[in-house]
Amino acid sequence: MDAKAVIECLDYTLLDFEASEAELEEFVSRANSSEVGAICVFSEHASFVKERLDERIKLAVVAAGFPIGSSNLDEIRKAITSAVEAGVDEIDVVLEPRQDNEFPNDKDLQRLVTMREASGECVLKVILETPLLQERPMRAVARMALASGADFIKTCTGKRGGCSDDTAAIFAYELMRHERAFGEKLGVKLSGGIRNMEDVKRLTSIVDQQDSTIIEDGATRFRIGASSLLDSIERKS
Repeated sequence: MDAKAVIECLDYTLLDFEASEAELEEFVSRANSSEVGAICVFSEHASFVKERLDERIKLAVVAAGFPIGSSNLDEIRKAITSAVEAGVDEIDVVLEPRQDNEFPNDKDLQRLVTMREASGECVLKVILETPLLQERPMRAVARMALASGADFIKTCTGKRGGCSDDTAAIFAYELMRHERAFGEKLGVKLSGGIRNMEDVKRLTSIVDQQDSTIIEDGATRFRIGASSLLDSIERKS
């Protein structure tokens, strides 16, 4: 991917409850001028940024707890429903992992189904917080999220560890496996510790080795959550 293609797949993010209107204005202005693929903010800032955002750029919000996701079904439903009613395009939501041998189980499936139903027509990106997971539960929860209707599986929040090369390979494989089993082309969002084009090239090469169509399909199936990456790209341009 060249720099332009990366920016088109970038979820440019400002997750700061204390962000001032001036800071949000500056954030949106930069997103508009750089023509990023999407911006991601807290639900509380959705209405403010939506009024100022270029209509070609997707508006994503984080709902139902960040970086620690809610486990309460009513809280999840209400938070996502509120975001949808604000007119957003996409929802990012954490499926909080548990450190026990039962993860993922029926309770996690119920949370995923609730997320999907509450999101309605919005794109749903489920954050699986992979730095906290071993390979077996990581694969299991990725399969469960995809089967439950997630449009994207996202590697992590970046607050409790970054995206590893192994995770990128596992997620790309699971997308390929899901497509072969169910005929659905779903997406991956890589986030956590991605700071420059060298990181992007390494990770996209790993994804390509598992399924070359993911990157080829662009932002409809591939996203990068790394706001500092925009700084790195624009410094070199």
